[in-house]
Amino acid sequence: MTDAALATVARVDFGSCTLLHDDGTLADATVRGGLRGRRKALGNTVVVGDRVHVERSADRLVIVDVEPRASAFSRRAAGTRPLQQVVAANVDQVVLVASVDAPPFKPGFADRVIGQAHHDGLPAALVVNKADLAPPAESRAIVDDYAPAGVPGFVVSAHEGTGIEALRGACLGRRSLFVGHSGVGKSSLLNAMEPGLELLAGRVNAKTGKGRHTTTAAWLVRPEPGLELIDTPGMRGFGLWDIDADHLERAYREFEPYLGHCRFSDCRHEVEPGCAVRAAVEAGRIARLRFESFRKLREEIREEGGGY
Repeated sequence: MTDAALATVARVDFGSCTLLHDDGTLADATVRGGLRGRRKALGNTVVVGDRVHVERSADRLVIVDVEPRASAFSRRAAGTRPLQQVVAANVDQVVLVASVDAPPFKPGFADRVIGQAHHDGLPAALVVNKADLAPPAESRAIVDDYAPAGVPGFVVSAHEGTGIEALRGACLGRRSLFVGHSGVGKSSLLNAMEPGLELLAGRVNAKTGKGRHTTTAAWLVRPEPGLELIDTPGMRGFGLWDIDADHLERAYREFEPYLGHCRFSDCRHEVEPGCAVRAAVEAGRIARLRFESFRKLREEIREEGGGY
């Protein structure tokens, strides 16, 4: 590593970056050519959350090195070839934002995000937003289904402000990556958690020319010491990375106490006699919604190619 000054990457745009200095100021920076790929693209070399070494060259800042990552949250990049996309680095937790309605809750999407977080060694939390648009029992039922997986749940309404303080408290002292399906109100939720946050986002987003309310790339803000929030664009889908169909069960944390206790060592948890996982479902120790989602997702992975 070099002796250059250190900063945190707050945003990446087409090969240039916005840096967040330790004193809270922002600055634009380019990236040294040696860190780029053959096509001069950054790829996964520099991502939001990276701790980087920066030098001044003439009138500009240049990222010359990247510190080793303590953690990273990945997904499978869009396209026919299996390629990794690192969404953010040095994350402390992944916060999945969903809604009961408008749009309806999508178990498959939720389980992909939460499963990837567990696979990447990161704790996950579930936020059910728009609680004002659904009966309380429906929101609570979703949260309860994920409790056996060790996923804390929050029922909130960004519109009415309910549940916001509890969620904010769960993010203090952590760098939290917020991920959500398009339309769930993730950016509105972040602004409800931290009034004025969109002004900080606007500063980070200034050079893109996009409106404040348009999240076009992941961005990191630090509204106060000890609170770091990463917003991401709304996603239509989420591809798992490095999780194949045969090992998907490990991404479902509530399955762990029962794995290895089936009658057959190669049990697929379908119709085999003596399946400990299915017995746990019948006993209510694993939510049926999660189990059915697991079965469906396993088949989808196989159809997609299986190994990623």
